[in-house]
Amino acid sequence: MSAADPLKVVIAGGGVAALEAALALHELAGERVALTLIAPNAQFSYRPMTVREPFAYTPAAHYPIAALADEVGAELLVDEFGWVDPSARVAHTVGGEEVAYDALLLGLGARITEAFSHVVTIDDRRLDELLHGMIQDVEEGYVKSVAFVAPARLAWPMPLPELALMTAARAYDMDVDVHLTLITPESAPLAVFGAQASEALAKLLADAGVETITSAHAQVVEAGEVRIEPGDRTVHADRIVALPELFGPAVRGLPSGEHGFIPVDQHCKVHGVERVWAAGDAIDFAIKHGGLAAQQADAAARAIAALAGAPIEPAPFLPEIHGILLTGRKPIYMTARITGSKAFNSQVATEPNWEPVAKISAQYLAPYLARSG
Repeated sequence: MSAADPLKVVIAGGGVAALEAALALHELAGERVALTLIAPNAQFSYRPMTVREPFAYTPAAHYPIAALADEVGAELLVDEFGWVDPSARVAHTVGGEEVAYDALLLGLGARITEAFSHVVTIDDRRLDELLHGMIQDVEEGYVKSVAFVAPARLAWPMPLPELALMTAARAYDMDVDVHLTLITPESAPLAVFGAQASEALAKLLADAGVETITSAHAQVVEAGEVRIEPGDRTVHADRIVALPELFGPAVRGLPSGEHGFIPVDQHCKVHGVERVWAAGDAIDFAIKHGGLAAQQADAAARAIAALAGAPIEPAPFLPEIHGILLTGRKPIYMTARITGSKAFNSQVATEPNWEPVAKISAQYLAPYLARSG
């Protein structure tokens, strides 16, 4: 594939995976690829930091996707991806556009669904709207108890202990009493990061006065009551905050795995479909995390760059999580290599061991956002 006849690459999505893929392909393949970015949103929101917004911190940063598209020489189409015709190699948008491709990379998000009734379900696209009033009620002493609940099918648990710890810190600063309970199906809080991280978090929660109930199958059958099995226990709370359940996009034209997620191989190529890759929350990797989405996008980008004739070898997705736990005080930095659904070689520290330090650790996107200010 020559620069005069570049590989037409369509990237669908407006989140971490899509933007990381665009930057990676620009770096790895240069003029060997002609990029088209289909994004449903004109702005990229730094969503991991929205957890601070209900506590009156500075809102999460937003970045114009058009500026990134200009930097990588991509054509930007602000529209929602609809479906794909793999035989014709055409991507269709909800708005009716048809975009031909030589290679397609889907960086789509998962569908957020409420796991329980009678709760506030976390949606990091509008977390301040959902939780600001509750935090004010805690500060003023109107709310005496809050339960933070994770559903049985857990995709990414980090926001729950962050909210519990930050609520505890705010209550302490305001000199008000509030009983906080964290309820999780994990055998230990943040078990995905391994024993060292779980033990450190368990101590943080205990020191902050947050009761932790692990290995819990929770149900919320009426307002103010969380029923827990095993043990037939009921936790009463003035407010209940819960993580959502995530489902895949079930893309028309592509295979659909369990719960609608897209099945991919170790290079993030979609099973049984030529020249289509996928990365991010929409694929069938169990752990949903921005840094992992970026690593998946990198694996897909390397495979596409090699297809375009770039002098590189494809490399498989080998997941490694870098996580920053916000506590309302000094943050905690965690690293874990993942195999299957288990962590190994995990570390926890009060100082980061990776660069650049960011909530979303991404080889290309993190430096871009850092210099974009």
